[in-house]
Amino acid sequence: MFTIQEIQNAHAKVKSGADFPGYIKDLKGLGVLRYETYVSDGHTKYYGENGRTVISEEKYDFLEVKRVSSLEEFRRGLKEHQEGKSDYMGFCRMCAGSGVEKWVVSMGEMKCVYFDVDGEVMVEERIPD
Repeated sequence: MFTIQEIQNAHAKVKSGADFPGYIKDLKGLGVLRYETYVSDGHTKYYGENGRTVISEEKYDFLEVKRVSSLEEFRRGLKEHQEGKSDYMGFCRMCAGSGVEKWVVSMGEMKCVYFDVDGEVMVEERIPD
């Protein structure tokens, strides 16, 4: 089964949103079924088979997530990130400013869903293979 160190090694290859599909492929290879990343501090919960769960430490200092989300601002920032125009930290700051509380990635469905602080879906997208 996967470890936080193996996940961190895979994540170290990610320089921009353009690298995301390769990261997902690496995580699938490790046995990760899904994960949830929290924008406020970057900690992530990873889920695998047989109830396996590991939780990473916080990745950065606290970011306050806006209570009122801005879907238009988030979609614009997400598109730019996917085009490689921002790094991970820039993406997380943009998410916080747009009201994104977390994102959930499902390897089986190959989708990523972004949620606001009220648990409402802001954007759901398919992850390219």
